[in-house]
Amino acid sequence: MLDFRLQVFYTVAKRLNFTKASVELYISQPAVTKHIKELETEYKVSLFERSGNKRILLTPAGEILLHYTEQLKKIYQELAYDMSLLAKQHSGKLKIGASTTIAQYIIPPVLAEFHRKFKDIQILLITGNTEDIEQALLKKDIELGIIEGISRSPQLKYEQYLQDELVLVSSTLNSSIKKDIIKPEELKKFPLLLREHGSGTLDVIAHALKPHGLRLADLQIEMQLGSTESIKSYLLHSNCLAFLSVHAIVKELKNNECRIIDIKGITIERPFDFIQLHGQPSSVAELFMRFARNL
Repeated sequence: MLDFRLQVFYTVAKRLNFTKASVELYISQPAVTKHIKELETEYKVSLFERSGNKRILLTPAGEILLHYTEQLKKIYQELAYDMSLLAKQHSGKLKIGASTTIAQYIIPPVLAEFHRKFKDIQILLITGNTEDIEQALLKKDIELGIIEGISRSPQLKYEQYLQDELVLVSSTLNSSIKKDIIKPEELKKFPLLLREHGSGTLDVIAHALKPHGLRLADLQIEMQLGSTESIKSYLLHSNCLAFLSVHAIVKELKNNECRIIDIKGITIERPFDFIQLHGQPSSVAELFMRFARNL
């Protein structure tokens, strides 16, 4: 447990008011003052300074102590969580929705490890594009979503899970492009494969190209396909290019089936996010998110 004097200091530092801190902590105001003075004596510094109208402010030393106190609080919270894992028998069901790239390349190993550790929790995974998963969550068909893209619905809460990068990919047998680097405007010269409308990947690509004066309508879109696997299969048998997640082409790069084409001045990064309805998440959903982040 965090030293109670630090708990008192943290509350005062956040409220900047001794009276409010005493009410929140269920102790008297003189007791609050006593704990703060003990810390100041121990560290030989002043932690607060008074300004006009009886307001208090953190001193530079107070700012430093607040920073470390926040870190300690987080460590103690994580300790309590990890110890509770050992003490509790977790069970129940969890319905997860994942957008296609995540469902195919990111989450299956996580699910396998999670099941190995928590055998009494049943998980149902559904897949779809980002828009599909958001709608499933809004309709409460699932409890937790994991999506790609940059769209944000005010009805949902987004928390970053992982960072991804989209790269321009060509088959090594593609005879139409020999360069390893192209300029942004040269994208117009090559046939492209893209994901379908409603895909988070498509939104990210459009957003990344816009500052360079490029719209999707300016590109030679040969076909729009509904999954990364279908795009990869088409790509390897054509002279097309495609934007794909680096997570999706590890095997093909290793087997020299495809190569990455750099675009001068453009790096396309995107988050993979956990999404939930606003409010308190279920304990099983919270358990899964923490497990996935720490794996």
